[in-house]
Amino acid sequence: MEQSPHIVFVEDDADIRSLVADLLRQNGYRVSVARDGRELDRILAVSRIDLAILDIMLPREDGLSLCRRIRAESNVPIIMLTARGSEVDRVVGLEMGADDYLTKPFSTHELLARTRAVLRRAQIVVRTPREHRPSQLSFSGWHLDLGARRLQSADGATVPLTSGEFELLVAFCEHPGRVLTRDQLLDLTRGRAAALFDRSIDIQVSRLRRKIEDNPKDPVIIQTVRAGGYIFTPEVIPS
Repeated sequence: MEQSPHIVFVEDDADIRSLVADLLRQNGYRVSVARDGRELDRILAVSRIDLAILDIMLPREDGLSLCRRIRAESNVPIIMLTARGSEVDRVVGLEMGADDYLTKPFSTHELLARTRAVLRRAQIVVRTPREHRPSQLSFSGWHLDLGARRLQSADGATVPLTSGEFELLVAFCEHPGRVLTRDQLLDLTRGRAAALFDRSIDIQVSRLRRKIEDNPKDPVIIQTVRAGGYIFTPEVIPS
């Protein structure tokens, strides 16, 4: 039991907090619960966690703020829970680094399935810690400045990237020559709500190809692997 994943659940509603905690414990997880950000901080100060499940509507500091703080210091997976159902709220949570998003009222079976999926994806791909990243990467004549989040062509022209395109390109550059599935890419780019945006990786890859490939319809740098995913083919040189 001590080796099972440790989940922290932050929810100010006592009934929901108890229900979810009992569900996760019955399925073999270690669970810590918190009512707000202050209790979460106390848990994080003494425990290593493998997944955070955060309600958005919390007293004092909301779940989006907690998500941003956790993500600034850690790559631990995060699932957001909220009574809000708009696409804008989902996008904001995902842009802040959440892995998945579930709207209340939710099925306990769905929460359990998403918990398992998020933990599974986190184990599949080992991300490069940000503190160990080089500051710049070069490939096929392109130059990617990670600090400035800037992509330059061989002639020095800057090519603008959206945040999603930048994260996707970094994921590819950190795993050259390796077939990456869509789930792995969703995990690496921290836009991993596959159930919500099941075609998001394909769309981002298409947009990125239009910016870095000589012929996006016949890509050489980012190649599709049938029934597999994508592979980044060039040598990547860190500096």
